[in-house]
Amino acid sequence: MILAGLGLLLWEILVRVLNVQTWILPPVSLIFAELFDKPDLFLRHAYVTVQEILIGFAVSVTFSCVMATAMFWSRLLERSVYPFLIASQTIPVFTLAPMLLIWIGTGIGPKIVVVVLFTFFPVTINLMTGLKSVDSDMVDMFRTLGASRRQMFTKLYVRSALPYFFAGLKVAAVVSVIGAVIGEWVSAASGLGWLIKTSTPKFQTELVFAAIFTLSVMAALMFISIALLQSRVLRNYPGSNPQGGTS
Repeated sequence: MILAGLGLLLWEILVRVLNVQTWILPPVSLIFAELFDKPDLFLRHAYVTVQEILIGFAVSVTFSCVMATAMFWSRLLERSVYPFLIASQTIPVFTLAPMLLIWIGTGIGPKIVVVVLFTFFPVTINLMTGLKSVDSDMVDMFRTLGASRRQMFTKLYVRSALPYFFAGLKVAAVVSVIGAVIGEWVSAASGLGWLIKTSTPKFQTELVFAAIFTLSVMAALMFISIALLQSRVLRNYPGSNPQGGTS
């Protein structure tokens, strides 16, 4: 926080000392003034973007859990689907977004799909990695004790995969904001991405930076929320630390 504050202070000083035009790079004070002068504007557009992020994130996590679990239990499915998961990350989502308008139509649907495209990969891959990271000695012990496959999965595999799962969620939480903005950039009538898109040609740079700041706060809150949830869920996890990570 101190470093961020010093960076903002340096920004403010340099812009004023170098006499940079506000339409090129506004001072920090002008950006925050824009936020405080027009709270209703930013809250209204932020509400739209938050809806897209949360719905897309929920759909993505659900899809990722189902996909990772299915691939874990089926080697054939893993070998068949895994290459397509990797290939999907080589497709620029921004170029695919306009096609979603043709396939799905306007509205919130295309934005949700873009968020899912951005977030399902890190969650799926991390969860798969976690499910496969179980100690073989633990597996042998469970089998010796006569545990069923379902018991082994819920009490051993899932528990071992939780730190990896939360790591994927943290990455997905941050990139979900990017996905929502790209979706709004292509086609929208509201949202922070739309606000940035319409303000840029008008040289309302302070409005653009204020929207970007709002998006950054949203991404940070998503990340912090998942970190707090991780800290609570993994409180008694072996090797956990007070910050919710693992050693």
